[in-house]
Amino acid sequence: MTNIGIWGLGSMGLGMAQSLVKAGLPTVGHDPRGVVLDGAADLETGDLDIAVIVVLNAAQTESVIDAILPSLQAGAVVVACATVSPAFARDMASRCKAREVLYLDAPISGGAARAAQGDLSIMASGPNAAFDTAQPALDAMARTVFRMGEEVGAGSAMKAVHQVLAGTHIATMAEAMVFGITQGIDPARFLEVLPQCGGTSWMLENRGPHIRDGDYTPHSAVEIWIKDLGIINEIATDAAIDLPMVQAALGGYRKAVEMGLGREDDAAIAKVYAAQAGVKLP
Repeated sequence: MTNIGIWGLGSMGLGMAQSLVKAGLPTVGHDPRGVVLDGAADLETGDLDIAVIVVLNAAQTESVIDAILPSLQAGAVVVACATVSPAFARDMASRCKAREVLYLDAPISGGAARAAQGDLSIMASGPNAAFDTAQPALDAMARTVFRMGEEVGAGSAMKAVHQVLAGTHIATMAEAMVFGITQGIDPARFLEVLPQCGGTSWMLENRGPHIRDGDYTPHSAVEIWIKDLGIINEIATDAAIDLPMVQAALGGYRKAVEMGLGREDDAAIAKVYAAQAGVKLP
């Protein structure tokens, strides 16, 4: 039987852990906030075949890897899911390799609801042996695993490209909804029409209802986009490419943080545009 540990039981990690348990895989969960995983197995780090890391950022990922690497058995695999730079992923893979531990660069997409259903998309890169060892966990957590090749870092590069679209789509959706309000189109009507037209996007259909309902429960917080778009900025600088749409969106998220909205759902960027336009959101 494949033994799995998962670090980070937040909005994504808890659902992923639950999917592992539902699949009948012995799983132990770890979270510094004291979140408990129902159905968790009694496993030590040295018992694990797979260590899934679903924390917030590179610093937290590195902290977990530093803590668990000395205890992981040779041939185990680390599945690292946070959005990080390709260079960071390669560095972590090198550290793992020195301890004869495999590394899968495996950022995720899909949101908390899909995580709980085992329906995520995973953009993964790493040696074939890492994919083979991680396969039981990947099958339980994801609907689709995009194999980006054996070179660690390609998964993180693909996630960065994804975040260009996701981050700007949320900002643009919010901007369009507030613009609609200035033209007498209320958010409910906006969401009746736009999802059936060419201008829709998954982010519009997923985040738009948060604005319509005035519910900014943080399924994915504003402040996460400061981190993710910041990573994209660093990669773009190295590649000598300007990303003006990213810069515009990042400016909006930064303003939202300045307004004290950093811990609210990322759809709260609409409050930035509403304040500028002098209109009231639901």
